[in-house]
Amino acid sequence: MEHTEKLLLELFLIFGGAKLLAEIFERLRQPVVVGEILAGVLLGPSVLGLIRPNEVLGGLAEIGVIFLLFTVGLETRPRDILQVGWTATLVATLGVVVPFVLGYFYMKAAGHGLMDSVFLAAAMVATSVGITARVLQDAGALATAAARVILAAAVLDDILGMIVLAIVTSLSEGRVHYLQLAIVAAEAIGFSLLMIFFGSRVVSRLHPTVAKLSTRNSAFVLSVLLCLGLSLASVYVGMAAIIGAFLAGLALAEQSEKWHLKDNVHPIYQFLGPFFFVLLGAQVSLRSFGERGLPWMLGIVCMLAVASKLVGCGLGSLSLGLKDALRVGIGMVPRGEVGLIIAAVGLSLHAISDRAYTVVLLMSMFTTLFAPPVLRLLLPAARQPLAPQGPEA
Repeated sequence: MEHTEKLLLELFLIFGGAKLLAEIFERLRQPVVVGEILAGVLLGPSVLGLIRPNEVLGGLAEIGVIFLLFTVGLETRPRDILQVGWTATLVATLGVVVPFVLGYFYMKAAGHGLMDSVFLAAAMVATSVGITARVLQDAGALATAAARVILAAAVLDDILGMIVLAIVTSLSEGRVHYLQLAIVAAEAIGFSLLMIFFGSRVVSRLHPTVAKLSTRNSAFVLSVLLCLGLSLASVYVGMAAIIGAFLAGLALAEQSEKWHLKDNVHPIYQFLGPFFFVLLGAQVSLRSFGERGLPWMLGIVCMLAVASKLVGCGLGSLSLGLKDALRVGIGMVPRGEVGLIIAAVGLSLHAISDRAYTVVLLMSMFTTLFAPPVLRLLLPAARQPLAPQGPEA
């Protein structure tokens, strides 16, 4: 009974706090996602201590971001992704190479060991598409060229980031397992291409069958099953679950209006989405800023984290024009939960120091908070009158 009361109190505080701060930030014409993350900072251990990350809340947060990427996929048609395929490939590649090189050589120049250097560099490679997708969705900008490049590059970035993490993890264990690495990479690439090229066709053929089912709202039931199933499949092939959710939405995008999927999925995301962003904020440790020499090191790492994505991804998307290249560069900046996962892997393997872990953690949070307001400032000119509007924040 006591456990139930505690859980319900945490749910109430997280959901209520997120919506309150989201409303305030909406009125201030700022990205609501920043308000939700700030709610987590205030409610978390660093300030009020009213909530603490745990398995239950973490599970809700994971489901929340899965449905966020699912709704984003529903507003993105496969042909939109294919149109920017080469640009997205270049963006993803440079968005991995430039941050890794800068992060590694800075850490080595600062006198840090091999494993601290490679793990921080790997964390700088990461991109949290969930943060950017939310900003694009709230701004009604998912139909823009920059948004399509960001989403396509994020899928490729996850595959490349997974390969980098696998190599770094192998190094910490003493050797690189090349065959295993090649198999996982081939599975991830094959799975993504299969869903982009054939997912929509398979779903369209299911339409007559779905219409005959007696289950109430059968199309919605099928869409949720596909979302969860492909999220699970993504994890099996070594990618993040959110990529599978995005690909599921992509496969259903052509049928979304017919089946009223956005209207049905939106309430689920409205409830679960805030848990992801609040939990991100709750993991910020303000006490870490007081450690001797850390602010200086953190400042340089954060500066490199922003500049490396801005330069690498921006150069990769110059064919879209300077303004869109800037939007793509900023859109790929947030490290969010992906950077935190890489830091956690390094710590669990005893491969990195507590100091390096703290820097990766704070760099991930800084880029998560920095990118949304800057991207939001750059988006108004990119809006298109006929762009489909995402659900309200």
